[in-house]
This record gives sequence, C-alpha cells and structure tokens, in this order.
Amino acid sequence: MQKPAVTDAPIHALIKDRWSPRAFSEQPVQPEILRSLFEAARWAPSSNNEQPWAYLVATKEDAQNFAKMLGVLVEFNAGWAKGAPVLGLSVAHLKTNRDSKPNRVALHDVGSATAQLTFEANTRGLLVHQMAGFDAGKARQTFAIPVDWEPVAAMAIGYPGNPESLPDKLRERELAPRTRKSVGEFVMTGSWGHTAPFVT
Repeated sequence: MQKPAVTDAPIHALIKDRWSPRAFSEQPVQPEILRSLFEAARWAPSSNNEQPWAYLVATKEDAQNFAKMLGVLVEFNAGWAKGAPVLGLSVAHLKTNRDSKPNRVALHDVGSATAQLTFEANTRGLLVHQMAGFDAGKARQTFAIPVDWEPVAAMAIGYPGNPESLPDKLRERELAPRTRKSVGEFVMTGSWGHTAPFVT
C-alpha cells in the first residue's frame, strides 16, 4: 500500500511517500539491508560530532529479544507492532563524551539519525513507524540501559502489508487521508507568530 502526501509545494518523492503504517508484511528484512539502515543513521549530523545515538534492535527470527521489545510497548502499539518483522528502540546519550556535561541537543541528534534511517529504509521499499507509546522505565530495566542514556522512541520496520489484516478501527486509520499543519502555521520571521512572507 502506498499513501503519498498531498503537498502544497513540490518535494522529493522520498519524503512525499514516507508514512507510518500499522500493517506490515511478514517478509523478513535481510541482515545486509538492516546494516544499511543503521549505516545511514551512523552518518547523521550531530553537535560536535558527539553521535549520541544507540539502537536496540530485535528481528522476529530472534524470538526471545523480539518478545522483550514487544513487552516494553504500550498494549495498543504491541497489538499491531507484533506483525512487523523488526522492532527497535532509539536511545540518546544525555552527556557529552568530552566532559560529561549535559548534551542539550542529544534528542534532536537522535531524531536526525532516525530520520536518515527512515529515508534509507524508504529507498529499499521498507517503511518505519516510530512510536512514543512505550514504557521508558521498563525499557531501561529490560535492556539494562545505562543511567546517562535516555530511551527516546520505539520503531517498527518492515515491508508494507495489507490494511485488511488490521482490526476495523485500525484499518480505518490506515486508510484515512494524511493531514498536516500548513507551513504558514510554523514558519515565522521577525517575531513569534509572524508568518514568514515566503510561505504566504
């Protein structure tokens, strides 16, 4: 299934076609493809080249760790994410490597790395659904995440599946049109709330 964005200005098809499904195919993701996804994350920009990201990843073939990953998701997300062939969790290092001071932009940089992973996935026919719905404390305990590291977001990775495989309410959401704020609502000039003239 494809679900391209209806845009107000031209954008690259890679961005236009990115979306977050809940229906995934059972087709596994080959190890060499997974390596490329995380190689893309590796080359994301980061403040002072700190590279404050780490990922915990489990494939469905690794039943024990896949179950652990499912176990930290909220019930709603676990209900559909169990169909994805790969589950992951991004984690941010909150201190700088150089002097152990707080890294104010660590979460931003982890998001940047995951965005690159996502677009690399899209070039390979894969889709990524990122999730805030997980128990960070349980994740920390389950995976022995160190104290200076913060669980950021869970993700399901896989090939698009059939929306008919989803329960009625989820299928409706899967098939519903995509929506976004207009650019004029969030691009400003001069002072807060003053819409940049080039977007109007």
